[in-house]
Amino acid sequence: MKKNNFIDGAIVATISLVFCKILGLIYVIPFYKIIGTQGGALYSYAYSIYAVFLNLSTVGIPSAVAKIISEYDALDYQGLKTRAYGIASKMLNYAGILSFIILFLFANVIANSIIGGVEGGNSVASVAIAIRVVSLALLVVPKLSILRGYFQGNKYIAPSSFSSILEQLVRVLIIIVGSYVVVNILHMPVDYAVYVAISGATFGALSSYFYLKIKSKPYIEKDKAKKTKPEEKSITTKLIIKKIVVYAIPFVIISMLQSAYNVVDTFTVVKTLTSLNYSTQIAETTIGVMSTWGSKLNMIVISMSIGMTASLIPNIVGSYAKKDFKDINEKIDLSMEMLLYTTIPMTIGISFLSLPIWHVFYGIDSLSTNIFRVYIIQVLFYGLYSTIITISQSMNQTKITIGSLIVSLLLKLVLNVPMMHLFNSLNIPAYYAPTFTDIISQFSVYLSVLYILKKKYDFKYKRICMFALKSLICSAVMILALIITKSIYFNNTTITTAIITIVIHTLIGASIYFTMSHIFRLFDEVFGVGYLDKVLKKFKLKK
Repeated sequence: MKKNNFIDGAIVATISLVFCKILGLIYVIPFYKIIGTQGGALYSYAYSIYAVFLNLSTVGIPSAVAKIISEYDALDYQGLKTRAYGIASKMLNYAGILSFIILFLFANVIANSIIGGVEGGNSVASVAIAIRVVSLALLVVPKLSILRGYFQGNKYIAPSSFSSILEQLVRVLIIIVGSYVVVNILHMPVDYAVYVAISGATFGALSSYFYLKIKSKPYIEKDKAKKTKPEEKSITTKLIIKKIVVYAIPFVIISMLQSAYNVVDTFTVVKTLTSLNYSTQIAETTIGVMSTWGSKLNMIVISMSIGMTASLIPNIVGSYAKKDFKDINEKIDLSMEMLLYTTIPMTIGISFLSLPIWHVFYGIDSLSTNIFRVYIIQVLFYGLYSTIITISQSMNQTKITIGSLIVSLLLKLVLNVPMMHLFNSLNIPAYYAPTFTDIISQFSVYLSVLYILKKKYDFKYKRICMFALKSLICSAVMILALIITKSIYFNNTTITTAIITIVIHTLIGASIYFTMSHIFRLFDEVFGVGYLDKVLKKFKLKK
């Protein structure tokens, strides 16, 4: 195992995330066929409560630990790295145990508050059992989160990424195989199939935890064996705990603000669209695409920026600890270029193929497809926005980070309803307006943070601007080729023909974009000259 450089780390983390998201999207299809609507509701009840308690039991500490460890690693404080990891592990263990006890003991109370008095569906008892089953994961997931923070902070991105794949594979295997066996072979009630499926969270986390625990042991022992510097001894346990809490608080606030951002649509879209004489069906379809079905597909592209974050945090933190602002500027350029290189063609291509893609996953629905066709474009701006927020937070610019998120939330709050009215008055379907509000609020904040960092640290962005222009030109040529291909073949009559259409257009589009980007030397600019040859040699595809 070796430390990953920024590009290698970003690629490994991104591929892992994309694989996990695709797997998480695909398993839903057979799973819901096995357990049905009522079983799906029971599964959702337990998982929604689990997600709340999981957030409470981790409260930003894994991200804070990754930041602290990368900071101490850059300063060569090996003893402090080990101490910080041990202290954070105890903190999260206690938080996980407490969350488990509360969820397990009060499962009946929680279940009653969810469906108490509702007849003809899941019972309070079945919901309570499901909650108790999923609560077991809270004994494992916090431990797993800290281990991942340790690896990421040390720039060991590959083990952390592989552990995510292992966790998802085990979880999905238990969900599909377990629920199928219970319902179709043992002929037991659907409730029992859901309980088995929910246990997948615990077993998936356990398999990942043991993998990382074995992997981490020699490196933790190695860090412990290193000599402690005199200045490390002056840093007490109390100071380390204070540092963890101080670093964790911004991550908690960021998570809360991002959640609040998404809630704005929940409270405004349906009411506003119906007030504009759109039917309830259209209004609910719009919010369904944006909050659930479309966002699941969007996550495949969003994984690009999330994967980059796993590599960005330790690299930016390390450079900032050494006050190497030239290297930080280089990392900003590289992260933006890599993001633009991948997400511009992906978002445009998915938008172009929205009809067959929606058909394959959810069936034929022209309204949902039209909304998704526009909604996917927002992902490009979200990626830029979330990446620059991560960069500013990694540089300890907490005021800029939180201030930016508050501004984007306020813009969303202020503009969401007026934009729907504006679109309606211009005879443009108002259900497109929330997406454009997202783009305006996120891109304006992105540009603002870039400007603030430029003024504060004299960062240069000419390289990013030129790269973005070249990427757009390559994407324009790609779309032209896809339009020509569409005139020759574009069949969406069945799921099989829709898949064939997606594959043909994806291969042609990717080939055209890669060829054009090679002409403009975009690939070499992001990954370095000879990087492709190195990869091909590694997989023995080139001598």
